[in-house]
Amino acid sequence: MKKNSHIDTQAIHAGRINDDQFGSLATPLYQTSTFIFKDAEQGAQRFAGEQEGYIYTRLGNPTTRQFEHRVAAMEGMEDAAATATGMGAVSAALLANLSAGDHLVSSKAVYGCSYALMAHQLTRFGIEVTFVDMDKAENITAAIKENTKVIFLETPINPNLVVLDLEMIGKVAKQHNLISIVDNTFLTPMLQRPVEFGIDIVVHSATKYLNGHGDVVAGIVCASAEMIQHIKMTVLKDIGATISPHDAWLILRGMKTLPIRMERHCKSAMQVAEFLESEPLVKEVFYPGLKSHSGNKFIGKQMKAAGGVIAFEINGDINDGAQFINHMQLFSIAVSLGDAESLIQHPASMTHSPYTQEERLDAGISDGLIRISVGLESVDDIINDLKQAINKIARQQGAASLKKVVNFS
Repeated sequence: MKKNSHIDTQAIHAGRINDDQFGSLATPLYQTSTFIFKDAEQGAQRFAGEQEGYIYTRLGNPTTRQFEHRVAAMEGMEDAAATATGMGAVSAALLANLSAGDHLVSSKAVYGCSYALMAHQLTRFGIEVTFVDMDKAENITAAIKENTKVIFLETPINPNLVVLDLEMIGKVAKQHNLISIVDNTFLTPMLQRPVEFGIDIVVHSATKYLNGHGDVVAGIVCASAEMIQHIKMTVLKDIGATISPHDAWLILRGMKTLPIRMERHCKSAMQVAEFLESEPLVKEVFYPGLKSHSGNKFIGKQMKAAGGVIAFEINGDINDGAQFINHMQLFSIAVSLGDAESLIQHPASMTHSPYTQEERLDAGISDGLIRISVGLESVDDIINDLKQAINKIARQQGAASLKKVVNFS
């Protein structure tokens, strides 16, 4: 396939293995733990790195390699390393580039387990971590120390959809000779390619949009060929958080429809966000596609579109938020995102529960925040489901207000 092929074509063809033996159109699934050497000398040569080829699936697998090549091509990176989970990708990217005595700067709001890894685990091994608001260059530079090695961030941020300026952050990282890592799970390379703004490493939870069908947990790290070799031959080889060939095969199948899925997710999410913004019971909507959102200025510059995730708050207390979620009929109450099904969850008690309440509020994650992943169902049905839940909460609040008035009288 040509190197300059359109990304829609890369989603189907990049890294494809030609099955010369049988001519299979679909990607062959190499469901094997180990690989046979023709003789002892070949085995020794492969272990010594003198001959290319496969040894053991933890170290590499043809099906996995196709997945790695495909995502790397779409991200505009030289190479990639597939991992068993999204947190495997985050961990691999960080652990391969940090040692005891080093310092890491991260955005305040990140996925809850990414936060827990940095705040609660890395610090156990002598790695310093500082969490800052990355909306301004001066906030980042003020946090940088002599021992700072890495900058880590998400954009849009999970779960409050704050958009960070990749060009600005990439420049700060380069000026201070730091490795920059961006979690691109929410947008995928279909909507955002961080490498174009000077970012060194991109990670994904491939569980989400890349796979798109809610039946796999996986991750991937994209970077230079040198960096990926370093990650594979250190952290992934020795800790072992590598993907199974079957999961890689499922994601490859899912990725063929990624372009059309992302188009539908974005189109429906925009309509849902506009509906929510028009509802009196909804206090605030966080979605970069809306002109009212501070990140809207990045659409067309940094992001092609705003993605399929929306966060919002309703007017009411935390119990109203819980009741709202419980009233959903089409939406499934579940964490994750990017599936064909629409999902709804409460970050404070679910995905971001590793934060303390004080840490959550400092990161801009309120107790009443609700996050939805807009699926591929009819957008009319999605909106109608939200509408019926909103109406039930409004009636409950009205009844409660009336009861207070009667009791007071």
